Amino acid sequence: MKITISAIKADIGAIAGHICPSPGVVNAVSEFVKKNAKNLLIDYYVGYCGDDIHILMTHQRGVGNKEIHGLAWEAFKAGTAVAKAEGLYGAGQDLLKDSFSGNVRGLGPGVAEMEIEERPAEPFLFFAADKTEPGAFNLPLYLAFADPMYSPGLMLSSTLAAGFSFTIMDVNYTEGDRVITLNAPEDLYDIAALLRDNHRFVIESIRSRKTGEIAVVCSTTRLHNIAGKYVGKDDPVMLVRVQSQFPATGEVVAPFEIAHYVAGDCRGSHNVPLMPVKRNSTIGYFDGPAMVQCLGFSVKDGKLIGPVDIFDHPYWDWVREKAAQKTSEIRRQGFSGPAMVGMEELEYGGIAERLHKLEEKFSVRK
Repeated sequence: MKITISAIKADIGAIAGHICPSPGVVNAVSEFVKKNAKNLLIDYYVGYCGDDIHILMTHQRGVGNKEIHGLAWEAFKAGTAVAKAEGLYGAGQDLLKDSFSGNVRGLGPGVAEMEIEERPAEPFLFFAADKTEPGAFNLPLYLAFADPMYSPGLMLSSTLAAGFSFTIMDVNYTEGDRVITLNAPEDLYDIAALLRDNHRFVIESIRSRKTGEIAVVCSTTRLHNIAGKYVGKDDPVMLVRVQSQFPATGEVVAPFEIAHYVAGDCRGSHNVPLMPVKRNSTIGYFDGPAMVQCLGFSVKDGKLIGPVDIFDHPYWDWVREKAAQKTSEIRRQGFSGPAMVGMEELEYGGIAERLHKLEEKFSVRK
C-alpha cells in the first residue's frame, strides 16, 4: 500500500514568551484537523516541542498536496486566532505570508514528508526540534547512515553495506532549491566537508542505494530567507524510516547521546548542545536549551500505532544532565568567541545595525 507521511510544524504563539503553546491553541489546531480530516487523512497526531506545534499526518495524496498543506495552514490559522485572543507572544509568528498558495513551503511552516510503499512492518521515527536550525540533524544523520562506529549495521548487514545517498541543500541560496547528491561511503569526505557547515548545507533527504527507497526527509526552511529578517529559529522536523533495509532505531538515536553543539537558544544567537527531551517538553533555560524530541511509530495501512516516547527512558536522563552541564559551561562565556554564532548568522539582527554605525566612526592611522 502506497502512503504519504507528512509532518508540518509552526510556531503560532506561546505562553510567557517562547515557552510552549497554550492548551487552547493546541486544542484549536487538533480540533480543526479532526473536523476536516474526513476523506482526506487516514490518521494524524498533534503535539508540540517547545513553542512549535506539529501535525503528523498519513494519507494517499502524495507529497506537496494542496489539500493536505491547506489543511495544516488553516489549522495553524485557527490556532493563531486563539493565540491572539489569549494574548500569547508571537501569535502567528511562522505564518509569514498572508495567503495560502497551494503549498506551505516558502510560507513559514516547516515541512518533512515522504511517499512510501508501506512494508509489512513499517516503523519510523518522528523528530521535532526547537530553538535550533535545520542543520542540527546533520551530524546525527551522518553518524547513523555513514559511520559504522555508530551504526554497526553498515558492517553487519549486506543491505546497509551498499550505503546511502545524501541529498544536501544549500539553504542560503534563495533563487531555487540548490542541491547536490553524494554517495556514502565513496564521497564520505565530500559529505563531511559540506555537513560541517550547519548554517548553510543541510541534509534534505537520504535514500538506500540498495533499493532506492527513501529513508530520511528533513525540513529545510530558513525563516530569515522568507521574512528578510530574524523572526525566530527554524526549528526543524524530520522523518526517519528504521529497521530492515535501514539502520535500526537504536542506531539512529545513538548519535543524539553526544548532545552536540548547534546554533540556537536565546534569540537564536548562541551555540549550545542539543538536548534530547521528552514528548511535549517546554523551554526551560535561557530560552532553550536547543532541544529535540523523538517519537516512535509503526504504521499499518496508514493507521498510526504509537507514539512511543523514545527519549523518555532513564538513560536519557543522564544525557540531559550532560547537556545541561555543557550548556552552562558555554553560556558562562557569554558573547565571546564561539559561545555566539558567527556574524553571518547575526546579519538579520540589531547587532548588524550597531556594527554599521560603528563603521562610520573608525579611522585609519597614518
